[in-house]
Amino acid sequence: MTKTHKKYLDYGIKLTIVGLAFWFIYSKVSNQKNLLEFKDLINSLDDNLIFGTVAIVLVLMFCNWFFEIVKWQYIIRDVQKISFWTATKSVFCGLTWAIFTPNRIGEYGGRILLLKPDNRARGAVLMGVGLFAQLVLTSVFGALGIAWFVSTFLDTPSSVQFGIWVLAIIYGLAFVLLYFNVHWIDYLVGKVRFLKRIQSFFDVLRDVTTNQLGNVLLLSLIRFIIFTSQYVILMVVILPELSLLPMVMMIFILFFVQSALPTMDIFDFSVRSFVASNLYGYITTQDIAVMAIVSFIWFVNLILPAIIGSVFVLNVNYFGDNNS
Repeated sequence: MTKTHKKYLDYGIKLTIVGLAFWFIYSKVSNQKNLLEFKDLINSLDDNLIFGTVAIVLVLMFCNWFFEIVKWQYIIRDVQKISFWTATKSVFCGLTWAIFTPNRIGEYGGRILLLKPDNRARGAVLMGVGLFAQLVLTSVFGALGIAWFVSTFLDTPSSVQFGIWVLAIIYGLAFVLLYFNVHWIDYLVGKVRFLKRIQSFFDVLRDVTTNQLGNVLLLSLIRFIIFTSQYVILMVVILPELSLLPMVMMIFILFFVQSALPTMDIFDFSVRSFVASNLYGYITTQDIAVMAIVSFIWFVNLILPAIIGSVFVLNVNYFGDNNS
């Protein structure tokens, strides 16, 4: 298969996933019974409670990106010291670029533009470390969530359940082990012939200390707690009948599945809604309420920051240095 064929196949898979997700959402939303249940649910809520909840979720969004800005400023400091304001512009520029690119790959280009040209490649590598820290948490909690799901909702023998828990723990520990040994990536890049020309950029991984990795992981954990809390707060208000443990575990699985599916942020709400509706179908019949919660958080956490970032994108000098 040629590179061109692979490219079109990749686009085909992504379009199929998004298309199926849109079809699923349409089928749910067009269901009059679901719409009436959701309308009755919303009408039963106090307006002040709704507005207060939305305000809290918005505040948590800014807290979430505040800690991402702090993390970016911290992890890049040995390559280039940047001010908090520059780090803010850098992160939000990345979010704007990410929204229109597959698997958020544009976030790298958008974020490193505000670094000096000579530091951009190493900055992208360190940014990868920060994103990997977030992926470690998503993988660990997601694997545990899946093991819990299998044990709770699927009729499987005790031996199978035990095996799945063991696999989940091994899977999570493998991510943690690799994270605290990111210098292995530099070694592996050096062993691949066509990557040797860029190995010098990965040399920066050798200088990242265990203490630094621990601090980055801690900041990532704070972010993980924040955006998990956004879901929990909305669900406690809109779907108070849900028990806390199943609610949180389903959120962990949702994050895990989202990180594995190839899509773009601009269409991500459809995939998120599809996954969430199927997962929460095991514990609630309020499909549209679940999809509304997921779509709202998608808008607050990704689309709204991308809109803010577009202001910074317009002020970036794409053909000069970073004094823009």
